[in-house]
Amino acid sequence: MSNEVHSLHVFFIPFLAYGHIIPTVDMAKLFAEKGVKATIITTPLNAPFITKTIGKPKTSSTTIHVRTIELPCAEAGLPNGCENTNSITSGALFPAFFRACGLLQDQFEQLLLEQRPNCVVADVMFPWATNSAAKFGVPSLVYDGTSFFSICANECMGLYEPYKNVSSDSEPFLIPNLPGEITITRMQVSPHVMSNESPGVTKLLEEVRESELKSYGMVVNSFYELEKVYADHLRNVLGRKAWHIGPMFLSNRVKEEKAHGEDEHECLKWLDTKKPNSVVYVCFGTTTKMTTSQLKDIATGLEASGEQFIWVVRKSEEDGVEWLPEEFEKKIEGKGLIIRGWAPQVLILEHEAIGAFVTHCGWNSILEGVVAGVPMVTWPIAYEQFFNEKLVCEILKIGVPSGAKKWAAGVGDTVKWEAVEKAVKTIMSGEEANEMRNKVKVLSHLAREAVAEGGSSNSDLNALIAELSSLTI
Repeated sequence: MSNEVHSLHVFFIPFLAYGHIIPTVDMAKLFAEKGVKATIITTPLNAPFITKTIGKPKTSSTTIHVRTIELPCAEAGLPNGCENTNSITSGALFPAFFRACGLLQDQFEQLLLEQRPNCVVADVMFPWATNSAAKFGVPSLVYDGTSFFSICANECMGLYEPYKNVSSDSEPFLIPNLPGEITITRMQVSPHVMSNESPGVTKLLEEVRESELKSYGMVVNSFYELEKVYADHLRNVLGRKAWHIGPMFLSNRVKEEKAHGEDEHECLKWLDTKKPNSVVYVCFGTTTKMTTSQLKDIATGLEASGEQFIWVVRKSEEDGVEWLPEEFEKKIEGKGLIIRGWAPQVLILEHEAIGAFVTHCGWNSILEGVVAGVPMVTWPIAYEQFFNEKLVCEILKIGVPSGAKKWAAGVGDTVKWEAVEKAVKTIMSGEEANEMRNKVKVLSHLAREAVAEGGSSNSDLNALIAELSSLTI
């Protein structure tokens, strides 16, 4: 690597949620491995998790620095210690949490003045960071954390407002100027996009859009071969500068989770006793907390499907695990495994025993499923997840929908046990399942090629670093 690259210093500032922090660490590692000095900016309570996620650097020159700035909780009306979306106990605290995040700006600008980085990679949820970078003449890149498809769909929804042309929430409408003839309903779109009911959120979304246009460009955690049409559409038709550098976790995280000791993971030993493609993995991400009745429907549906499964259930202080139908765990012994809390998802998905993945369609999870070559049952909850479902089921044809029809942040739409049973059976056996499995195995191979030397993502990252270096000369 040339001296210009070695003198390049990049700030990364992730939104304070694990689904944003983890891929940002993966991204910082990719830059560091190319000889770039990488610094992650976060708050004190998130720093230990980030340091642990970074792990041991391969060489002294790939060390990633972590700098902390204080989250002004009291000033924003937030209880002390609420520094991550996972520590927020009630939805009512989210406005205060976003306020507190906005108040990080002054301290961030102090760091910009002190350190004078050559570039800022700002999380899409922190539009003020892009503004701060502009103020000091530092180029900024926005990290959106989702697919090219969803970025394009969101952009077209904002430009054309097609949801205004339908008479009911369940009437499908076409998303204009988006390749693939994609239809969606108002029920599946964020209510904040369509109304001004929450002025704070609407304002944030406007600021996000402005910051994306003001930035130097976008970095996208995807690979060209996965969504070529939409990568081209974003750049050539919607006119955005964007670099695809994913799947970002591929070069590091699989090895690291393995390094944490496979022996620690009982679930992997359990999987070792199972036949290839015989187990369904069920997980709805780190922030979804379903209702007791929905959890019962999932339990009943999984049992009725007759398939073996691993189900990750998020711990809940309020109702603990009382929702489990009596004797359910005893009844499923050997056939099903319940994991409470954290699970080594990348390693589980990579295990040959896993035959399908029931997912909430968060982009990190979908990429992990694709890389592992596992077909999916899609169960979107909120955010851009209904767009991601369209990509998986209609464009890539590597998944089947569960039947979730309604955007419902935190809890998800109601899906009855019969629908759970049907979706699981469809994805696990038969001609359609085999076709989907074959398609996703091809994509898995292409993902690994993309991040290898000479691959599309590796080349795009090299091109991005070269371009940033040329700006500093």
